[in-house]
Amino acid sequence: MSPRFWAQGLLHFWFHQLSAQARFASDPAVDAVIVRRFLPLLAPMAARPIESLARDRDTLRAAILLFDQVPRNAFRNSALAFAHDARALALTRIALRRGWDKRLDRDARQFLLMPLMHSERRADQRESMARFTALGSSYIRSFAADHARMVLRFGRFPHRNAVLDRRSTEAERRAVAAGNHW
Repeated sequence: MSPRFWAQGLLHFWFHQLSAQARFASDPAVDAVIVRRFLPLLAPMAARPIESLARDRDTLRAAILLFDQVPRNAFRNSALAFAHDARALALTRIALRRGWDKRLDRDARQFLLMPLMHSERRADQRESMARFTALGSSYIRSFAADHARMVLRFGRFPHRNAVLDRRSTEAERRAVAAGNHW
């Protein structure tokens, strides 16, 4: 399958077929479509060199969605949901270095930046806050702030602990019980 074909299909699905609400909802019907249409792309694209996915802006944007969002929908409540986060973040870094985020609308930029928000590195969370603040939406910024607060406090996302076989501290359990899970 040519890179442009799969990339355009994923971008069209994500930004034109899914509603903004559906992109963030836990909906088995949406997850099933994502699994059927896009999960078969994950392993072959993960086997490619990063540079081959960064030859043009649309392929790179689609690859970020493929490695960041598709696993979260396809593998909910599993360690596999986070297995491609480093690859998504590497692509985000390439996009930012090239300035490919500059001419995107807010919605597209948000998903290009999402791997920063999903990172468990404190430096990435600080950058995430700056970049999501620059989008100019207090609503979007609030999600970045919630994510950053957890990583800056605990050095990780406590709600991932169970699926990643990490032991939770009492403070982490309280944070998750208070609603700090996405």
